[in-house]
Amino acid sequence: MNGLMMDYPLTLQHMLWRVERLFDKKEIVTKREDTLHRYTYADLSGRVAQVGNVLRRLGVKPGDRVATLCWNNYRHLELYYAVPCMGGVLHTLNLRLFPDQLEFTVGDAGDSVVFVDKTLLPILDKIAGRMPSVRQIVVLNDGGPLPPHKLGELLDYETLIAAEKAECSWPAVEERAAAAMCYTSGTTGNPKGVVYSHRSQFLHAMCVLQKDSLGMSESDVLLPVVPMFHANSWGIPYAAGLAGTKLIFPDRFMGDGQVLLDLAEQEGATMLAGVPTIWLNLLGALEKSGRRLPKVHTVICGGSAIPRSLMEGMDRVGLRMLHAWGMTETSPIGTVALVRSWIPPEEAFNARLKQGVPVPGVEIRIADITTGEELPWNGEAFGEIQCRGPWIASGYQNDADPTKITEDGWFRTGDVATIDPDGYVTIVDRTKDVIKSGGEWISTVELEGAVMAHPKVLEAAVIGLHHSRWQERPVAYVVPMPEYKGQVTAEEIREFLAGKVATWWLPDEIRFIDEIPKTSTLKFDKKALRNTAEPIAEDAVPSPVQGGSARE
Repeated sequence: MNGLMMDYPLTLQHMLWRVERLFDKKEIVTKREDTLHRYTYADLSGRVAQVGNVLRRLGVKPGDRVATLCWNNYRHLELYYAVPCMGGVLHTLNLRLFPDQLEFTVGDAGDSVVFVDKTLLPILDKIAGRMPSVRQIVVLNDGGPLPPHKLGELLDYETLIAAEKAECSWPAVEERAAAAMCYTSGTTGNPKGVVYSHRSQFLHAMCVLQKDSLGMSESDVLLPVVPMFHANSWGIPYAAGLAGTKLIFPDRFMGDGQVLLDLAEQEGATMLAGVPTIWLNLLGALEKSGRRLPKVHTVICGGSAIPRSLMEGMDRVGLRMLHAWGMTETSPIGTVALVRSWIPPEEAFNARLKQGVPVPGVEIRIADITTGEELPWNGEAFGEIQCRGPWIASGYQNDADPTKITEDGWFRTGDVATIDPDGYVTIVDRTKDVIKSGGEWISTVELEGAVMAHPKVLEAAVIGLHHSRWQERPVAYVVPMPEYKGQVTAEEIREFLAGKVATWWLPDEIRFIDEIPKTSTLKFDKKALRNTAEPIAEDAVPSPVQGGSARE
């Protein structure tokens, strides 16, 4: 017996319907050079219809890939809706990729049209003549002459829109049809394309709105600093359309803590979203200025583990961080670190530091890195996170890596974690970063957090380097706070770590650098560190495990 419910398609067109009919008065604000662009969801829906007509005039057919090379701004949001609602596939290009990687993603996706912000034309120009699938390039321009380029004839976004009606006849779209594409950051080999369906985006947006997930609502004012070119900005643009959330876009000023502080304060932000690097900048601006953001009730943080010192610092200035875990392949929300009702108050902070429990719709397990055997949820055994659910990738564009799906249909994330009996996931490393020393595992993520808790340390990244006796030993790369540059020593940090981590975890070397290299998504680029790292001077600093077992 089947249920007697409508077979209603779960497509992004429903979100556009809500934008048009229910939230026409809500605002979308975008930072410009010296002013703000401000318009309503009613304005958005009219321009989305115009963009839909533009796409039809440009010959975009169902299934055609349409690329965007844009900042977080209102025009990018228009494309977020218009392209998939017209049956195209939105491909958000990562502006931080190397030119060869950018060329690869355009070619691998088979992009037919590219929409590019004027300020990002120099990036696209680096691959001019190397995009054979691209028929047209459209520039999103705020006025003034274009920078020199070799891209041939360019079309103007506003000119194209002005010629179209603010009404569009949207085609019927299948819910399992591709809606968007996003490529991984390419830290190992070429980036890999993740293809989202209308159905997966719809269900993911519904999850984002749940109270036990990110908890966005109509009454919120959200400043998303997570790039719209990465994992669809954590699903925030579509969830905002479902809920009617006011949006504040920082455009190209995403890394400027002072600008973010001004925007959040002026526009009454209640929620912020971004990676730890962004919040370190904001925390610095708050502490330096003495200003506060009392209306902000949640700072969503993902991308990498939150250092304890960062969460403590944000607590001091009245900003409560909400830790979440996910990846491009999980759309990306997988877990959220809400404090569950039975967690004692004295344990609440530690619960918040974890990556959290699986959100409704996602199932998670951990498997032994070597054998693949499923491991218990005891908070001690750690293995690779594997997950499944309606917004989890079942493969990559052009079958880039078929090994990522297990024989029984789970996605292998490459993240190494423990899961405690309450279901809290704690990331301890990536499979490619975890250090095996003397037959025992060392978590670089946990060790980095311990180093960054030092009051004179701004950032720290830990890698494993070859050791003749112990196979690998940890080496910490440390960026001091600007005011302590040249005033903090390796011995001081090692003394600080004593008693906080196992003796055999203590780094063999602490190397001070001006800046830790970052990936295109602002994570620590440990591959770059390993590629340029000098070997460990084994005789210079005795290993803490020398003369005994690895656990001494």
